[in-house]
Amino acid sequence: MSRVAAVAPVVPDYSYTQAEITAELGPLLSATPSHQAVIERMHGASGIQRRHTALPLERYRALGSFRESNNEFIRVATDLLERALTTALADAGLTPSDVDFVFFTSVTGVSAPSVDALLVPRLGLRPDVKRVPSFGLGCVAGAAGLARVHDYLVGHPDEVGVLLSVELCSLTLQRDDQTMGNFVATGLFGDGAAAVVMVGENRSESGPRIVDTRSTFIVDSHDVIGWNVGGTGFEIVLTAGVADVIQNSFPAEVSEFLGRNGLTIANIDTWLAHPGGPRVLEAFESSLGLERSDLQSSWDCLARVGNLSSAAVLHVLADALHADPAPNPGSHALAFALGPGVSAEFVLLEWS
Repeated sequence: MSRVAAVAPVVPDYSYTQAEITAELGPLLSATPSHQAVIERMHGASGIQRRHTALPLERYRALGSFRESNNEFIRVATDLLERALTTALADAGLTPSDVDFVFFTSVTGVSAPSVDALLVPRLGLRPDVKRVPSFGLGCVAGAAGLARVHDYLVGHPDEVGVLLSVELCSLTLQRDDQTMGNFVATGLFGDGAAAVVMVGENRSESGPRIVDTRSTFIVDSHDVIGWNVGGTGFEIVLTAGVADVIQNSFPAEVSEFLGRNGLTIANIDTWLAHPGGPRVLEAFESSLGLERSDLQSSWDCLARVGNLSSAAVLHVLADALHADPAPNPGSHALAFALGPGVSAEFVLLEWS
């Protein structure tokens, strides 16, 4: 068993309305009037009100090579995670020297040493802290990270593990990429980060406990979502097939996972769904027989900050931890997300 002791969601300081972002970035994608009309329509239908960006919006016009954008990723990502982890540890009543294990994930920038390593001297983490940096999980990594830290803590019940997620999607901007996937992605993904502090069962009795986890890899779906990495950096692969994968696979996966824990969909009181976009959330609702109100926290997160890739479901989890009134003791929550592969991750929690 492990418990979630604290979650600290953070976003960059630069915040803009969806219309402001569309007006600034749309012309960088295409100067064709018909394309502009499509971009404006897609962005306007996203359900997103505001998004945060790593840089001031006007900086993206002159942002040059992949090297330049990736250097900005390292700088901003390290600053955001320093703030997030400092806050989460304080909320959990812990210090950096208490941390035994770090799982770091991002899919929007690369660094060696990785960002989590850069945080060791900045935050005063112990030199013997165990680190696992991860790249490539994409949007599923928030839920997968919870599961992997849980796996570690099951074998180390006296220790403290942290999950660090940061995604600066705006820095992957691809100029003159006139694919439909790029048009959608430029209006959907936001920038943000989160730190989760988790503890083994011998450390604390507070916070929701992780009961069980499940990983699923859906074969023959590798071309549905992901990156093509080229000379200009990360080129989005994003197709309408994401919703089809959810419709075809999620009912059986969720029912089997809950069933092995003696539960059904009706027993889940709190749904913590990855806010991947309107079509993704609608597919979750349709496939699982849920109402929009069941995923309202995910819809609200999407409207507030957009799809933050791996960090998104962690922002939804943070909202649940701070909900008023709090979930009833003994009630269950299901956190889930999906990403490249296509892969999916499910995390069953029980509230204290």
